[in-house]
Amino acid sequence: MAVETRKILDPDIAVSATCVRVPVFIGHAEAINVEFERPITEDRARAALRKAPGVIVLDHRADEGYVTPAESAGEDAVYVSRIRRDPTVPNGLNLWVVSDNLRKGAALNAVQIAEIFAAKYLGGKSRGARPRLVPVQAK
Repeated sequence: MAVETRKILDPDIAVSATCVRVPVFIGHAEAINVEFERPITEDRARAALRKAPGVIVLDHRADEGYVTPAESAGEDAVYVSRIRRDPTVPNGLNLWVVSDNLRKGAALNAVQIAEIFAAKYLGGKSRGARPRLVPVQAK
């Protein structure tokens, strides 16, 4: 997970990862700790994530107010929940991120990259990342 994060975002990014294998056929989840250069509120992070294509924020402060790997099976979206301040570092947040690893992270990523390439270089149209569920926004 640390290697993939550095490969995708920045080779110099500091990553502390704990990977846990859970016996589910489809789906993966990550508990992510992020430290920013400047302070960021939970609400500002939620607003920014809601604007990200293919991301659904499902962050209710109640039992079952988040998505599990089993619930993400068959969905294209990446779900983010349990967004809260990380008190162990300055400007830190904790996130719970879940997705269907067979779709997002494998086949769907390849299709989305091909669509962007076709739209940009071959004159085609890109659909972008479109989640199939209607997001339920936290109040």
